Amino acid sequence: MNSQWKSFLESQSALITDEGTVQFNSDDQFPACALFDLSQLGLIRVSGEEAQSFLQGQFTNDTRDVTESSSQLSSYCSPKGRMLANFRLFMRQGDFFLQMPLDIHHKIMKRLPMFILMSKAKVSDASDELVAIGVAGDCAKSLLQKHFATIPEQPGAVTQQADTTLIKIPGAPDRFQVIGSPEAMATLWSQLSAQATPASSDYWSLLDIRAGIPTILQETEDSFVPQMTNMQIVDGVSFTKGCYTGQEVVARMKYLGKLKRRMYLASVDSDTPPRPGDELFAPGSDSGQGAGRVVDARPSPNGGFELLAVAEIKSFEEDNLHLQSEQGPKLRPGKLPYTFDE
Repeated sequence: MNSQWKSFLESQSALITDEGTVQFNSDDQFPACALFDLSQLGLIRVSGEEAQSFLQGQFTNDTRDVTESSSQLSSYCSPKGRMLANFRLFMRQGDFFLQMPLDIHHKIMKRLPMFILMSKAKVSDASDELVAIGVAGDCAKSLLQKHFATIPEQPGAVTQQADTTLIKIPGAPDRFQVIGSPEAMATLWSQLSAQATPASSDYWSLLDIRAGIPTILQETEDSFVPQMTNMQIVDGVSFTKGCYTGQEVVARMKYLGKLKRRMYLASVDSDTPPRPGDELFAPGSDSGQGAGRVVDARPSPNGGFELLAVAEIKSFEEDNLHLQSEQGPKLRPGKLPYTFDE
């Protein structure tokens, strides 16, 4: 975390743990008008005249569609077609940026430069240079209109103003992310916090869960083919862009395979918080790989936990999934904001 930003957050009564987790003392953990520090997300910059073509050969989505006014979700796969990371890819001042959880960011920072070879591209860590904050709620657009001449309207759309980048994030309620210098973000935070209530990173992740957006973490890296987590539905996969690492497996799943697992939204009451990678069980499951795994889970304002899980289609449709064991807490199916492409 940028030291200047850390000092600013502490001046705003934030408690920052040794692990870098930011917490705010608030009676309302799920405010209707919420302000988020997003320091849990790292930033990787890819620059140089061949940055776009280099990234095109690495990721599942078509990097030609990323511009100063349009971002995208994408993923980085192993040769076996399983995701090592997924992220939002956007441009800023001519460079590409990958935004992903810090716990996976460090591994990608080491791996990605290994494949540059003769490309005129450079990979660097921008996590301590730039600061990202979020705003969510019905208030979000009107609050940001006081500071930005143009507000992006469609999910993934981007507005650039001076040295600040504003991105519309998918989901409900309205949600935006702002990336800029520590000085600019401190000024904006001070202005926004007059009406928006600082909230935890868990709430931001909960909004991703409700939007059906998967997040690959250390516990689930190299576990899922993109289609298992609905990445093709949330516009995170291009099937026309050409070759990239793992592309043969991903394409074969689409054109020749039969998807037996996919990602679902669910809730559960459990004394033990569900964790990414936790196994799911279904009585009578005939799979040697188990009935499924948790992708991400967060506390719910309704009590218990809301989660995304990759699960056997058969077991989910039979409403027969349990956490921890076949006798463990039963998952209650939820409704994703999109439909499956059959």
